[in-house]
Amino acid sequence: MFISLWEFFYGHFFRFWMKWLLRQMTGKCELQRIFDTYVGAQRTHRIENSLTYSKNKVLQKATLVIQSEVDKCVEDIMKEKNINPEKDTSFKICMKACLLQISGYKQLYLDVESVRKRPYDSDNLQHEKLLLKLWNLLMPTKKLKARISKQWADIGFQGDDPKTDFRGMGILGLINLVYFSENYTSEAHQILSRSNHPKLGYSYAIVGINLTEMAYSLLKSEALKFHLYNFVPGIPTMEHFHQFYCYLVYEFDKFWFEEKPESIMYFNMYREKFHEKIKGLLLDCNVSLTLKI
Repeated sequence: MFISLWEFFYGHFFRFWMKWLLRQMTGKCELQRIFDTYVGAQRTHRIENSLTYSKNKVLQKATLVIQSEVDKCVEDIMKEKNINPEKDTSFKICMKACLLQISGYKQLYLDVESVRKRPYDSDNLQHEKLLLKLWNLLMPTKKLKARISKQWADIGFQGDDPKTDFRGMGILGLINLVYFSENYTSEAHQILSRSNHPKLGYSYAIVGINLTEMAYSLLKSEALKFHLYNFVPGIPTMEHFHQFYCYLVYEFDKFWFEEKPESIMYFNMYREKFHEKIKGLLLDCNVSLTLKI
């Protein structure tokens, strides 16, 4: 109740008068003051909030701008706020960079969601080739005897046909598994080997798909904003999402063996503990979770 009242008064009264007072004192609007004071994710995050909570419709719509219209949007903002490009030479550059990150994050979510909604199709030749590529990357010295085979358990699938394990995350789960195996082949082999530990083992592919869901949910909830705004100076793309997934795979394996669970039956509990750890790290405005090997 108290928090709701504070948010109402702050949004409708206090924030307006505070902005007005600071503009009179500094001769600069809130957006200019943010550019003068902050860098990295903090800058983009504060610009995004300033635009979102603005009473000005032009500024509000700026957070929804598509990438192809960013330049025009920047011009409109400068016109609305009476910003002289000759007096403030850096404003245009800084605002464009922020809007590209903001619009890029929204587009990245749409791209990831589009791939996630695409189910694995065993009649799709590209899907089948990708699945076989995963096998060959992880088991280069062992030939797959048949498409439907108990051998799939060797890389951590549950049944004879892996397609049933992709139902939750669609083709996105497979794409992530292949990306990690292809770009971090040595690490993938090491983690696959560790996943076969007699006491602390886990299903490599199933856990990998589970971590795709974790990466997706963090993106959807906007928890990845600080990370991506720091990690990517321009437009975040699927490549950066895959990179974050790789970080999760590598760090989860370390976390699992450090925690030493009594049984795989406790997987959900430790998965959630790891999830909370990652969410805590992502609260830091200076965060950049990159895979360091």
